Amino acid sequence: MIGDEAADGPDAGAPGAPGTPDRLRRRASRLLSQLTMRSDRLIAEGLARADARNWHYAVLASLQDLGPGSQAELSRRSGIFRSDMVGVLNELAERDLVERAPDPDDRRRNIITISPRGRRHLRLLDKVVDDLHDELLAPLSPVERDQLVQLLTRLLDHHTRTS
Repeated sequence: MIGDEAADGPDAGAPGAPGTPDRLRRRASRLLSQLTMRSDRLIAEGLARADARNWHYAVLASLQDLGPGSQAELSRRSGIFRSDMVGVLNELAERDLVERAPDPDDRRRNIITISPRGRRHLRLLDKVVDDLHDELLAPLSPVERDQLVQLLTRLLDHHTRTS
């Protein structure tokens, strides 16, 4: 409508925007989708200020928490397509955040390890992401934040097993 700023602004169609029908405000799928868009933007912009991307964080966290792995293993662990993983690893290797070494069991593939510099960078990114999550989840108490994470984890685990 002419003069309806909510219809044209960044929150147009958001569940809480003026004029949003209740039937949309009650749909978990719509709420999750709207929040995902805002969360992705917040995290991407915050990581960019730290000269990183979501994928960098995912790979470094995987290497730190689960240990070295092949490109295929890292792809499975992080949810990054195998076709994109080479580029991500190239970016991380150029910055000396990961190290590649031939797999002793199969010389055709490499084993990727987080470097000491990568560990330091990951600690910085952890702080950035923690601060961004505080911003994203600001209206929730610490108990509510834990409950939300538990519920989302349960949903994701269920749909990961059944798909």
